[in-house]
Formats: sequence, structure tokens, C-alpha cells
Amino acid sequence: MPHTLSVDAPEQGVRLITLQRPEALNALNTQLLDELAAELALAEQDAETRAVVLTGSRKAFAAGADIKEMAERDLVGILEDPRVAHWQRIAAFSKPLIAAVNGFCLGGGCELAMHADILIAGEDARFGQPEINLGIMPGAGGTQRLLRAVGKSLAMQMVLSGQAIDARHAQRAGLVSEVTLPELTIERALAIARVIAQKAPLAVRLAKEALLKAEDTDLASGLRFERHAFTVLAGTADRAEGIRAFQEKRRPEFTGR
Repeated sequence: MPHTLSVDAPEQGVRLITLQRPEALNALNTQLLDELAAELALAEQDAETRAVVLTGSRKAFAAGADIKEMAERDLVGILEDPRVAHWQRIAAFSKPLIAAVNGFCLGGGCELAMHADILIAGEDARFGQPEINLGIMPGAGGTQRLLRAVGKSLAMQMVLSGQAIDARHAQRAGLVSEVTLPELTIERALAIARVIAQKAPLAVRLAKEALLKAEDTDLASGLRFERHAFTVLAGTADRAEGIRAFQEKRRPEFTGR
């Protein structure tokens, strides 16, 4: 059992992972990232899990990297940092990942939230990349994902000043899809996960992959991938079931085939 996370299955097809390092505002140390990567790998392999919600506490989603652990690393330790592999495993997760963010979402915490496909934020959420205040810079995708999410000007402002933005600002900028009351953040994220979990798994996976292609490829290449994925799905049992259920005016029963 993980020591820095709790894992539940509150809905059919949905897994809820909660960061639990309250004494450090869920600061991301090596152990937490290792356990999170392992839990996502289990969710990836579990056919019954069709969407994952990731959250923290009401006070903090994650307040950043563990500064105490960071201070103990010399240059060799940084170059051989095992957390790099953990971040890569988290980034490789192919099922829908929804982040439910309350409170502080800073530094590594903001970078972790940006690994999610959908971000739901409580009104008290604060997003930022304050690494510049320590004489360093984001190192887990913060400069790359933030710019793609909010645009050059705001990303530059956040990274170079170290100043955070609130949930409404994050929503207007495109970092967050919805803002809720803090007490409803997880509930809303689970509701979205429940809807996604009822869809055809293969279609969801390929649709996610196609959308992500749009971030790192040209339009022509993205359109080719989209058309290929569409064609692949045309031969699935779930497509036949979806059309049949629509014609019969009933809920489809997708099997992932």
C-alpha cells in the first residue's frame, strides 16, 4: 500500500488518487512521485479503470517540490535524479486524467496538474511556478506545458516573476476548464470522470491521443493521425454497439473491443 497516497474507487470505472503529505502541503518528494507513477501504471493495466481523478487536500493540491529533499542533492544527485523517470511514467499515462485542484498548486504541483487532461479548480486555487525565487527554474515541464496552456505572455510573467494567478484567471487563460466552490471540486471532477468512463474506451484513448497530437505536430500531420484513428475505430465492436444503441434508443454497453 502507498504511504503518500490514498486510492479509492468511488464510481464504477473511476479511480480516485489523493496526495497525502499534509505535513508538507503535499510537496512532491521522490517517494510520492514513485508511488503515484506506480498507481497510474496499475490504473493503466486495469481494464475496469476508464478514468482517473487526481487530487490533494482542501489547503493544497501540491505546494511544489520537496525543498528539504532538493537541498540535500548535489550536482551529481540532480543529474541522476530518479524523479525524472517518475515524471516520464506519469506523462505516459494514456487514460483520461482529471485534476481536482484546491488551494496551493505551485511549482512541481502546477506541473503535475498540467499533466492532467482536464483541470477542475476550486475558487481558492492558486497556480504558479515560483522556482525563480530559489534561483532555479521549472524542471518538470513547467516552461513547456504552461506556455502551451496559457500563451507566451502569461507564461513568461508567471515563470519570470514567480507570481501565482488565481483560479478565475487560470480559467480565462485556458489552464482550467471549470471553477467550482472548493467543497465541490472533487465531486465535479468525479462527475466528469463518470461520464467519460461510460464512453467507448478505445475511442476515448484515441481521441485523447489525437488531441494531444495537436500540441506538438503540424496541422497536416495531426489531421492524418485523426483520420487514421477514425478509420481504426470504424472496425471496432464498440462502434457497432454505439450505432445500434442509438437506433434502439438505449444506453450503449461498451466493452473496449
